Amino acid sequence: MKKLILLVSLFIFFAMAILVSPVSAKQDKCATIPSGQIYDSAGNVIEVGYDQWGYNYQGRLFNGGYCDSYRGAAWCQIYADINLIMKWNDAWLSNKDCDGDGLLDRHFGYPNYIGSGAWLTNHQSGMVEVGGKMRQWNYFVKIVAVNPSDYAEDGYWYTQEGEEIGQVIWGQFAIIMQVSNDPSVGEHGVLYQSPVRVGLGNW
Repeated sequence: MKKLILLVSLFIFFAMAILVSPVSAKQDKCATIPSGQIYDSAGNVIEVGYDQWGYNYQGRLFNGGYCDSYRGAAWCQIYADINLIMKWNDAWLSNKDCDGDGLLDRHFGYPNYIGSGAWLTNHQSGMVEVGGKMRQWNYFVKIVAVNPSDYAEDGYWYTQEGEEIGQVIWGQFAIIMQVSNDPSVGEHGVLYQSPVRVGLGNW
């Protein structure tokens, strides 16, 4: 449950850290990060490589502390000992600006994430005390945007043929795989995998 709460707050952060770009007709030339013409929501130029917090927008990944993903926010310090690796594709958050607003594009060409093919992976890890000894725990999840023909029922997404895709998260996404190894709660291995498929492509 703690990991899922962290996931929800991470999505909120992504929505705030890099403002969502409105959809418009694709320009002939997209701005790229090396051009120095793309900015974050604070007005800072996004550069190639890792920034001080652990974001590599060019490589579409984050590798750092959980609280670093929130720029060291005070409220987050109770999770400061959690390590976090995130990876995403171009539809989730592009490394280009093709609509000319000076920000990285999201679900470019679509009004929202549904049908865009966006995906995100999230890998958390840390230490927990079990029987007086410190043991490592880790949690991994795959999240994909659903398609326009999919429907939600009782907290799960289904294909139009009625196949279960995965748990609803953030309204437009489904959890297609969860893996947890946490000795403090007796979790070891796959918690859930989509009956449809667990690959990130072709969603």
